[in-house]
Amino acid sequence: MLAGVLGVFGVRPDYDLNIMKRGQTLSGLTARVLEGLAGVFERARPDLVLVHGDTTTTFSAALAAFYAKLDCGHVEAGLRTYDRMSPYPEEMNRQLVGRLASMHFAPTASNAANLARENIKNGVYITGNTVIDALGYTAHGEGFESPELNALDFSGRRVITLTCHRRENYGEPMERIFAAVRRIALDNPDVLVVYPVHLSPVVRNAAHAGLDGVENIALIEPLSAVDMHRLIAKSYMVMTDSGGLQEEAPALGKPVLVLRGETERPEAVEAGTVELAGTIEDEIVILAHELLHDKAAYERMARAVNPYGDGRASERIADAIEFEYGLRGEAPEEFRP
Repeated sequence: MLAGVLGVFGVRPDYDLNIMKRGQTLSGLTARVLEGLAGVFERARPDLVLVHGDTTTTFSAALAAFYAKLDCGHVEAGLRTYDRMSPYPEEMNRQLVGRLASMHFAPTASNAANLARENIKNGVYITGNTVIDALGYTAHGEGFESPELNALDFSGRRVITLTCHRRENYGEPMERIFAAVRRIALDNPDVLVVYPVHLSPVVRNAAHAGLDGVENIALIEPLSAVDMHRLIAKSYMVMTDSGGLQEEAPALGKPVLVLRGETERPEAVEAGTVELAGTIEDEIVILAHELLHDKAAYERMARAVNPYGDGRASERIADAIEFEYGLRGEAPEEFRP
């Protein structure tokens, strides 16, 4: 999955920690990142370590930077649910990175306000989200790289892109989500549900148990960033428990049903680009059917303004770093939707 992202943007790593293991635990992953980066930092002695998002590798890299007494900048800072177990472990990862980082690149003003409430006020910059920048490179070309996508018949069908992989949805919540998706597909034969299934064995087993055997549900392999963004652009709507897709899909004018009980991106709910569907089967089905059969409801969400960026987040982050290190006279202007 990482190789696909690196390939799209032409990134060639100088170091490969090779930390992923089959059946890995969060504690084992954290330990391997700490050990691996300790050696990298000793050799490279960077002035600044940038970490992105809220994964366990994000937290571990920030902690490794702190142990090495290096500056750390957090891209996508300030997102919060304030429920330490949801999303798990991401909510605690990003809160802990907030304490470890010295620069905080917050996508929105409300993200910056979250940091201020936690007494994190220095080195905070409102930049927009870099994922919106990335869409300018990926979403607007023709065709797919994936043979599985190219083999699908999209003609005359409304495509629903589905993703579901979060740890807090393992077990009964995921079973209810897949039961709802199965009903939606069976009730709407003109719909094609396309689900790039996460590599987690837990997710794969649940997906095949709940969704196999339905003609208009396609379970496919994970996609590159290019293919994922182009699939979203081709879709009618998105159903997801992901974080990033809550920003990406609205930027492409696609309504999003969030398959979780809460979101760290309340701006999207307020703007009307996403709706919280939860993990209860009947509630998911009702909301999906509304978007599939109520044109006015669909148009309200599809035309809402995306509050997450203008494609210049990376530029602002680079300018902010130069400002912090005295290489630029003025701080960058804040992003405002």
